[in-house]
Amino acid sequence: MSQVAYILPQCPSPASRLTDEFINDPGIKSILASVREHIGVEIAFVSRYIEDAKRELTHVSSDHDLHMGPGFQEPRENSYCWHILQGSLPELIPDPADFPLAKDLSITKSLPVGCHISTPLRLADGTVWGSFCAMGHHPDHTLNMRDLAILKSFASLVTERIESALEKDVSRPEARALVESMLDGHGVSTFQQPIISLETGKPVGVECLSRFPDLTKRGPDAWFEDAELVGLGKELELTAVSCALDTVAHLPEGVYATINVSPATVASGALRKLLQDTPTASLVIEITEHCQANDLSKLAREIAAIKPYARIALKKDVGIGYAGLRHIVDLQPDILKMDMVLTRGIEGDPACKAMTAALVHLAHELNCELIAEGIETEGEEKIMRELGVDCGQGYYYARPLPIVAAQRFLLDRGAQPR
Repeated sequence: MSQVAYILPQCPSPASRLTDEFINDPGIKSILASVREHIGVEIAFVSRYIEDAKRELTHVSSDHDLHMGPGFQEPRENSYCWHILQGSLPELIPDPADFPLAKDLSITKSLPVGCHISTPLRLADGTVWGSFCAMGHHPDHTLNMRDLAILKSFASLVTERIESALEKDVSRPEARALVESMLDGHGVSTFQQPIISLETGKPVGVECLSRFPDLTKRGPDAWFEDAELVGLGKELELTAVSCALDTVAHLPEGVYATINVSPATVASGALRKLLQDTPTASLVIEITEHCQANDLSKLAREIAAIKPYARIALKKDVGIGYAGLRHIVDLQPDILKMDMVLTRGIEGDPACKAMTAALVHLAHELNCELIAEGIETEGEEKIMRELGVDCGQGYYYARPLPIVAAQRFLLDRGAQPR
């Protein structure tokens, strides 16, 4: 048995299905486009070795219509890459006519291949996953070892992305099991972070934040990312919302609760049904992510449908531009939240002050309450108050607190018992 046989992946059963995330990885697409530009060839692609002694193209970059695209399979011995791996052909081939084996391969005439440069994609354990190739339609005797070095540099970036995808694929069943264990709500707890009126210094609301068991020593964002990865994103969000709703009854009189929900879950209609079944006073739904324009009409309809049950808060991310401002106007929020990027360092940043002043004006024109997130110092609070921001939230007042501690804080700061 040749040495090559020991380092090839073993494929006694069909190769695993490539995830859409990997197939559509913009990083790999960008790498292929860059290698074409740097080397000056028409085609670049990534392929993997699969069962039945075949290879499969996973990513292809070309400005031409090709008969071979992602998913194309062929016997591996029909490819340059396989013979390069075997040592029968060199990695750098300026002209296939100079190599009888390359000249006789069917792809040389059918594509045609005028020059070819390739390197194996070798994983950290030494396994050859596939190959990274670039080729042109015409011979190019200017190709040299520098071009091969460039190709190998780009190939190493692709290998990193492959290994990351493989790692996610291996951990997916475990991630799904962990997420499923949370869906009955018993493992999810809710903390509350106070929201303070900058005019009176008294609490006016809290933001409900989900916390999960420290089984994997990862934060809440990682749990929601895992849930999205395994197709349970909406389910985990609704579980978190249900757990948060259970805590709202403990709030003092006149204090509202904001609950974070993604645009996708709002647009699905599932949140509306949940709110209809568990009506709660003084509730605010905070849309957590920037929504895309093609989701806007459906999201707007659902927001209108849930307004009898809750007010709406939107977060204004820095740099979302005109389209984002258009969304704010179209969705008609009751509360506008500033990204903490504007708060950090505002004392010495004229640009942040100017942007905050503009948001104050926008909020007043839309009759919205404006909340500044991330206030950590007395100076930040002072400037926000002077600029006309309505409320503040951040570690300067309190970290997210367990329910009993949050209730005690609210009462100590002047909230009235229910």
